[in-house]
Amino acid sequence: MSQVDWLSHLLQMINLTGQLEVRCVYGAPWRVAWDQSAAHEIPYHVVLKGRAIIEDPQTGTARDLVGGDIVLLPHGSAHVLHDGSGRAPGLTYERQGSAGWTLSENDGQGEHLDLLCGRFFIAPPHDRLIRGYLPTTLVVRAIDGHGEKGIVSASHRLASLVGLMRMETAGDELGGYAMLNALSSALFTLVLRAASESEQTPAGLLALAGHPRLAPAISAMFADPARPWNLHDLADMCSMSRATFMRHFQDKLGRSAADLLTDIRMSLAANELKKPAMTTEAVADSVGYRSVSAFRRVFTDKMGMTPGQWRRLAREGE
Repeated sequence: MSQVDWLSHLLQMINLTGQLEVRCVYGAPWRVAWDQSAAHEIPYHVVLKGRAIIEDPQTGTARDLVGGDIVLLPHGSAHVLHDGSGRAPGLTYERQGSAGWTLSENDGQGEHLDLLCGRFFIAPPHDRLIRGYLPTTLVVRAIDGHGEKGIVSASHRLASLVGLMRMETAGDELGGYAMLNALSSALFTLVLRAASESEQTPAGLLALAGHPRLAPAISAMFADPARPWNLHDLADMCSMSRATFMRHFQDKLGRSAADLLTDIRMSLAANELKKPAMTTEAVADSVGYRSVSAFRRVFTDKMGMTPGQWRRLAREGE
């Protein structure tokens, strides 16, 4: 199984949608601040042209961004983007586009910035899965290029996708709103793929998937979570001893294979519990639990509510 298999299973499980909100066209000096996002929201930024600095007010850390950089904040952290000059920004002017996004401009005469800002929405309770397994900040770069390597690289495909988003925001074309939101959703998938392919894979699920010897285990757990997997099976699949498998898994993911398998099972169970025809017993069996009481105990521990409470809450939400 390939890395794409586990990512497809993950994205089908969590039901993610994307939305472009603002295109910022600024001249320095400029500064924009975002508050902490809701638990089920992931902000993103795409630097089309120019440079920017992204800062985390809580940690005081800062990172330089250039054209082609794409930033995701899976934990929805409060953050600030600015030009780095330290000068007070002037007034901004906003205009609502017919495609549902806002054009924000200023009168700054300094270095030019062109930036797309939006967010992804993940239906609860799957937001906890994303926060638990992705880093606080994720940065990848869309790279234009030619040749066979460029065609297959996720970074090069990102460049094509970002180019489409830029064109869609250049005018008010028919179907623009739907097109931009669809491209935003595709952006999330390509960013995760590009991050897993990078030489410095961030800690968490992406580091695990980017580890060639561990990838078979994670793909198998996502593809068939109800199977009674044990350490021997998973380690054997990766051609490792159990001790070596456990050490590598813990080192890359920060938690055990059993933890990941349980989280996958509970996320799938949350989806199944929404179906009126599925009894709790049937849901438990579908995710690998022969004991309903054991399933109820694990679900309550992971989700903070019983299966029955989640079922009622989900139906009320719908």
